[in-house]
Amino acid sequence: MLKESITYFEKKGPSNTEDTLKLAVAAARELNIKNIVVATNTGDTARMLVDHIPHEGIMITVVTYAYGQKEPGQNPMSAETRRYLMDKGCNLCTAAHALSGVERSISTTFGGVYPVEMIAHTLRMFGQGTKVCVEISAMAADAGCVVSGEPVIAIGGSAKGADTAIVLRPEVSCRVLKTKIDRVICKPID
Repeated sequence: MLKESITYFEKKGPSNTEDTLKLAVAAARELNIKNIVVATNTGDTARMLVDHIPHEGIMITVVTYAYGQKEPGQNPMSAETRRYLMDKGCNLCTAAHALSGVERSISTTFGGVYPVEMIAHTLRMFGQGTKVCVEISAMAADAGCVVSGEPVIAIGGSAKGADTAIVLRPEVSCRVLKTKIDRVICKPID
């Protein structure tokens, strides 16, 4: 039998970011996990991690969404932030959302709900951040930043910032249903 504690935040959102990052790095050290995958749109969450949380020996993969999601040809992460994170030794993964991507275009155009969106909504039952963690880990595996089946700590959020961290063994998008969630480190109860 294994007993561990889980941190539950009373509210979701960016006020939990620093605690989430600290808990994730501490868990990586305790479990000897060498990869952290972190979701970030603008780079602020990733910058907080690399600048303020000691993480020596842990590879950080920063995942942001594809260009053109909000404005054609644009990405919310500036070129300067991208360079900064890469200079700090981070992997940078910019990709289409693994749990929506093309399928969202189909459902928006024709109506209805399709299988990948059902997966996303099911994961949201555990919280938006849990869905994000599974999704960014698949995106990172697709890009070769992490290896399928090897444990990583994934950090996601409910909107801005981070409020969820889990230990999982990711799979690439074409095998996402083989992803295994091993532990919850922290999440909001809101």
